[in-house]
Amino acid sequence: MSRLKESELIINPDGTIYHLSVRPGDIAENIIAVGDPGRVEKISKYFDRINHKSHNREMVVHTGELNGTAITVLSTGMGTDNIDIVMNELDALVNIDFKTREIKDKLSSLNIVRLGTSGAIQPEIPINSFAMSTFGCGLDGLLKFYDSDHVTVKEMSDSFIQQVSWNPDLPYPYFVACSPVLKEKLNNGFHCGITATAPGFYGPQGRRLRIPLRHPDLNDRMQQFVFENQKIINFEMETSALYGLGKLLGHNTLTVCAVIANRALNTFSEDHHQAIEELIQVVLERLTA
Repeated sequence: MSRLKESELIINPDGTIYHLSVRPGDIAENIIAVGDPGRVEKISKYFDRINHKSHNREMVVHTGELNGTAITVLSTGMGTDNIDIVMNELDALVNIDFKTREIKDKLSSLNIVRLGTSGAIQPEIPINSFAMSTFGCGLDGLLKFYDSDHVTVKEMSDSFIQQVSWNPDLPYPYFVACSPVLKEKLNNGFHCGITATAPGFYGPQGRRLRIPLRHPDLNDRMQQFVFENQKIINFEMETSALYGLGKLLGHNTLTVCAVIANRALNTFSEDHHQAIEELIQVVLERLTA
């Protein structure tokens, strides 16, 4: 087994990994990932105790215990590029020996739940409800940089390209399923369906401020997509990378979101903070049960 080079696995002088700035042992098996660094404390305030706190760039990490279960909440920042950093470094913390720089013989699996916000594209999904991502539809291109075809569902991509009349000048769309273990553990009272992961908040999600869109009717076409009775129910910016890298690395991953906008109805929540607070409590209760 080859030793990982210093330029590949970057370890800080204090023994922490480069971006997350935590050491092996600082994270728990059960992890809640959020985009907003300010949301970390809103979750960890419910812990019975906090054993570790760290902060580097937009990555805030709190590890503690709740109901006898060790749990970590960390912020990733926005976008699949940040998820690429976080997932690889989380995996390195549990599956690479930092002293020898070699991959461990016995690999560990993490349970990672992304708790976020999203905009629904189906009119029947109400504001302030909760969405669970059965699949991530990657419009970002990230997974194509990895040997990843064996974790994606090509039939869904082919059907999507045909039904939506997907333009080949856009990134190749890929589909990855969530963890059935985490879905069964958390699912009750969620709107379930496919989540489209966009590589941006404005143009890639069909929002126009001052720049004209190249594909102004793309959201309408995506709204009509159906594969084996599943529809695309919402937009966000992280799930496809979370699911794809999770499967490649052997971790359980799931995204749940508070629906704070309905793009089909052009509405936005008047109190999305309350919806997020309720979702936090639901996830903590079920993840530590």
